[in-house]
Amino acid sequence: MKKAVLEFERPIFELEQKVEELRQFGKSNDVDVEQGVQLLLQKIEDTRKQIYDNLSAWQNVQLARHPERPYALDYIQYMCEDFLELRGDRRYANDRAMVGGFAKLNSRPVMIVGQQKGRDVKENVLRNFGMCHPEGYRKAMRLMQLANKARVPIVCLIDTPGAYPGIASEERHVGEAIAVNLRDMFSLTVPILCVVIGEGGSGGALGIGIGNRVLVMEHAYYSVITPEGCAAILWKSQTGDTGVSPVAQAAAALKLTSHELLKLGLIDAVIPEPRGGANQNPELAKQYVRDAIVKQLDELAKLEPAQLKAERYAKFRKMGAFTTTP
Repeated sequence: MKKAVLEFERPIFELEQKVEELRQFGKSNDVDVEQGVQLLLQKIEDTRKQIYDNLSAWQNVQLARHPERPYALDYIQYMCEDFLELRGDRRYANDRAMVGGFAKLNSRPVMIVGQQKGRDVKENVLRNFGMCHPEGYRKAMRLMQLANKARVPIVCLIDTPGAYPGIASEERHVGEAIAVNLRDMFSLTVPILCVVIGEGGSGGALGIGIGNRVLVMEHAYYSVITPEGCAAILWKSQTGDTGVSPVAQAAAALKLTSHELLKLGLIDAVIPEPRGGANQNPELAKQYVRDAIVKQLDELAKLEPAQLKAERYAKFRKMGAFTTTP
């Protein structure tokens, strides 16, 4: 399968091609090219560091959307034992963009819920590109309430550009479905841990995002709106107010990167990723996510049900800065 290369990653890709060409030349001509290869490999490492240590907000969003990045089911299969997927909202249908069920994580029973994208066109159509219909959020809430009855913690894996905005979704009241989830997740008395593993777009992400702890992967993003949506509202031309593309300008203004969110106090921790993003080393990225989840669940297990509920409510109530005038 052809490797997906983002535009800002092209200098690295071109250097890697030169390494391959040099090795092929040495092999076909029986020439020692190792010294040249080592120089190019060092150049690649230096270029990686220069690019990935200085990513713009928009470049970070592009990494969060990388088609080779691990998705929810990839993490579930790696982290969990005995995953039993539960389907349907018991009202309308089963939304394949939302997956969930009971599992064991580090020998601890959990309810794991996540938004799932597809790897190819066929699967993306099946998963609706990770954009849930109302029945997806109602299924998630049904599973969370079941977890509350069973007294097991809930883990939510967030990865969506937003809830599906089509006519069918509106006809079945997607706004109401998300609003009910926001309300009812505050009433649950088991630990809720939310992890943004890729895109965290708008109410589509927040619909399963009310947790005692909210973690964001290093190159994921979490925002009230996608950069494209923000740019479409604020700018009508191809260039923004400062000559930068409107989408890039919107991404910077939204403060949607993991480190900006941590500074603002909107999340509790950043989960590190391999240099270049989770797509560069999926197995290591999965290990980082698993370790972070296990650590947080161990800490939350020490709290009483009433404490969990009160802490979750207080956490979201204190978000934001307000001023009052006489």
